[in-house]
Amino acid sequence: QVQLVESGGGLVQAGGSLRLSCAASRSIRSFNAMSWYRQTPGKQRDLVATMASGGSTNYADSVKGRFTISRDNGVNTVYLQMNSLKPEDTAVYYCQARVFPSVYWGQGTQVTVSS
Repeated sequence: QVQLVESGGGLVQAGGSLRLSCAASRSIRSFNAMSWYRQTPGKQRDLVATMASGGSTNYADSVKGRFTISRDNGVNTVYLQMNSLKPEDTAVYYCQARVFPSVYWGQGTQVTVSS
């Protein structure tokens, strides 16, 4: 079992920045991948960014050049640095860990970007 706890969400003006954190309950070194998703009411949960165990990353087109996923194995935490935020980035952001054959989710953190 893996517990994931997100933090760092909040209210920010357009053009501002936030850094989300996702702390795992155990070492993330062996995780197959860690990702950030986001969801708005009535819509599906969409992938924002992912980092594989080897360090390769992938981003949704809508956030490329603005968001950066990173990790600190020493504190079992994955981050999402979000810059140049736009109102359309408003969503609940979820952390996901893939530990074959299981998938784990955090509880989510709200990000609201005002225009």
